[in-house]
Amino acid sequence: QVQLVASGGGLVQAGGSLRLSCAASGRTFSSYAMGWFRQAPGKEREFVAAISWSGGDTYYADSVKGRFTISRDNAKNTVYLQMNSLKPEDTAVYYCAADKIPYRLGSRLGDFGSWGQGTQVTVSS
Repeated sequence: QVQLVASGGGLVQAGGSLRLSCAASGRTFSSYAMGWFRQAPGKEREFVAAISWSGGDTYYADSVKGRFTISRDNAKNTVYLQMNSLKPEDTAVYYCAADKIPYRLGSRLGDFGSWGQGTQVTVSS
């Protein structure tokens, strides 16, 4: 089992930037793809971005493509989400999660588990 702790959220004006971090402990971090998801009030949790275990492959939701960048540092057991050009519709609790199966890059919400506690991102207009 892996434990995940997300941080870096906050209040920012539209057009601003934030960098989220997710620190992992427990099972071998470098063997698992990682993902970022978000959940706005009254809405279902949705996929934001994912990165393969090596960091060589990434993919994004269309709504954040070109604005957000996911990266990882396996030496630090940490995955990041750099968020630029933030919009009010990006307001949500952001969660990191690990793929349930090693050496797989999951593409669905159900492929991921070991959810962190979430960090609030609020973008004001």
